[in-house]
Amino acid sequence: MKKHVLILGAGFAGLELASRLSETMADDVRVTLLDQNDSFTFGFSKLDILFGRKDRPAVQLPYAGISKAGVEFRRERVTSIDPETRRVTTDAGSYEADILVVALGANYDLAATPGFEEGGYEYYSIAGAERMRDALPHFRSGTVLIGILGQPFKCPPAPFEGALLLHDHLVERGIREDVEIRVIGPMAAPVPVTPELSQAFLDALHERGIEYVGKNRVIELDPDRRQARLESGESLAYDLFVGIPIHRVPDVVVSSGLAVDGWVPVDRDNLMTRFPDVYAAGDLVAIPMAKAGAFAENAAGVVADDIAARLRGGVLGRRYEGEGHCYIEFGGGRVGKVEANFLGGDKPTARLVGPSLELAADKVAFAATRHARWFGSS
Repeated sequence: MKKHVLILGAGFAGLELASRLSETMADDVRVTLLDQNDSFTFGFSKLDILFGRKDRPAVQLPYAGISKAGVEFRRERVTSIDPETRRVTTDAGSYEADILVVALGANYDLAATPGFEEGGYEYYSIAGAERMRDALPHFRSGTVLIGILGQPFKCPPAPFEGALLLHDHLVERGIREDVEIRVIGPMAAPVPVTPELSQAFLDALHERGIEYVGKNRVIELDPDRRQARLESGESLAYDLFVGIPIHRVPDVVVSSGLAVDGWVPVDRDNLMTRFPDVYAAGDLVAIPMAKAGAFAENAAGVVADDIAARLRGGVLGRRYEGEGHCYIEFGGGRVGKVEANFLGGDKPTARLVGPSLELAADKVAFAATRHARWFGSS
């Protein structure tokens, strides 16, 4: 009898795992893939929305298009998880799994920063990117303050990518000289995996007259006075506030007992939780590394290999190295690629490739191949 693999969440990790199991284990497992949304969107597509290059329908990939042998997608919201029995309830029913994989990602907690919902903008969600897109034409001068409101957060270079593209946007409108752009965050340096990587970002910001203020954090906004209060006790004035929201594990994961100190601990080799036959992959895991799609995709590959090895009486032939990459737009049509490995050696490694026009085409190809792989037939 086929084993039932239940995957919660159809992001990078969930889609990649479903595809891997379909390709390699269709005779051994049946896969149910659950997500409360009706479509998938690449994180970098929100910048296309923000700067008016594409609209919402153009960047959404409907889950109804999934056609993989042995995989059934269901649009349902998970309401409870029992990791001891691997029983999951949703707003439409319940499931019992032989193997459970929790890949529900991280949510944005805008309310955790007082005044942010009323006095700020964000582009990490589609709705947020649309709202900021509609506000930008009315902004003509003053200070833009981009605040990283907590750690960890998805795609560590993204706040700086947003600042670089905002610079280009203001140049195109002929108002860049009338605007000050500042980025403030709790990290000492922009992307502190390696000093060289952070310096590359500092150089790119400096070339465009963008200031980075490190080792500090915005903890509250006063929308009426347009003041951002910092953890240090100081206040900064702003005319447009853009925040990278505090990230949280979904409430249903917290109430399940899977999370410890806010995130889900896993075995770093195979990503299994402390509960037998329950894995976690993607942004909700408690591994000190980048939270980004390609890292979640690679984690799913390890989970797939571990499931296959265990069901066939073997052992995992490799370990998860926390490797992956992020594409970063530098403006002017040029794209860079950060390649990193967090767990494969004595210390994390990272390097910036590019930026170049060639990598812009590479980024387009990356999205196209994932679309074909995850949604096409086996």
